[in-house]
Amino acid sequence: MATVFKKTDMLTEVPFHYCPGCTHGIAHRLVAEVLDEMGCQNNVVGVAPVGCAVFAYNYFNCDMQQASHGRAPAVASAIKRVAPQNIVFAYQGDGDLASIGMAEIVHSASRGDNITVVFINNAIYGMTGGQMAPTTLIGQTSTTCPGGRCAAQNGNPIRVCEMLATLDGPAYIERVSLADVPSIRKAKKALQKAFNCQKEGKGFTLIEMLSSCPTNWKMTPEQALDYTKNEMQQIFPLGVFKEVK
Repeated sequence: MATVFKKTDMLTEVPFHYCPGCTHGIAHRLVAEVLDEMGCQNNVVGVAPVGCAVFAYNYFNCDMQQASHGRAPAVASAIKRVAPQNIVFAYQGDGDLASIGMAEIVHSASRGDNITVVFINNAIYGMTGGQMAPTTLIGQTSTTCPGGRCAAQNGNPIRVCEMLATLDGPAYIERVSLADVPSIRKAKKALQKAFNCQKEGKGFTLIEMLSSCPTNWKMTPEQALDYTKNEMQQIFPLGVFKEVK
């Protein structure tokens, strides 16, 4: 049988717990491959979120710290300050980062903390049953907006990359997608750039990854990928929003 993935020392042998069609596993794989290829396996510290990726510490073969809900950037900042020789990353979902953790991500970016944040945006609260998130699209349904999100009642989706790009602290901010193979390849290149920026001491970096949630979107995996490309990318356009040369 042909090997589908090349082996990476940055992932453990623990099987992912994610739902079928969820792209968290792809995001984990990309982070692991990039760090492995950089040759920094022995000096990486990751910070796990509260949310679907709460068990990330079981999957990444490096030192991991569990943070309280939304506090991953603050924890990552502290780790980097204490041990600046390490590559430090925080892995967060949209509810974790853009709701309860909004203050932490804004102030970390404003300070220019030399950390990398991997931001998974699937436009919904996944772990807690599919409630409306700060990134839920207008008209998109959830358990707390069964008739679809309404701007007049619920506000508009928050575009994290665009917002953080207005600050002086960030060195590199890009939004990518995990909806198809070409996009996944571009996502890996974005992660490479972000981690290299950190290695060079340039400051705060964030890669937002548009991700699918077939279970809570109540779609098949194929439908969810199409929704990511045809609906999410219209509201959250892909591209580089800030880059300090």
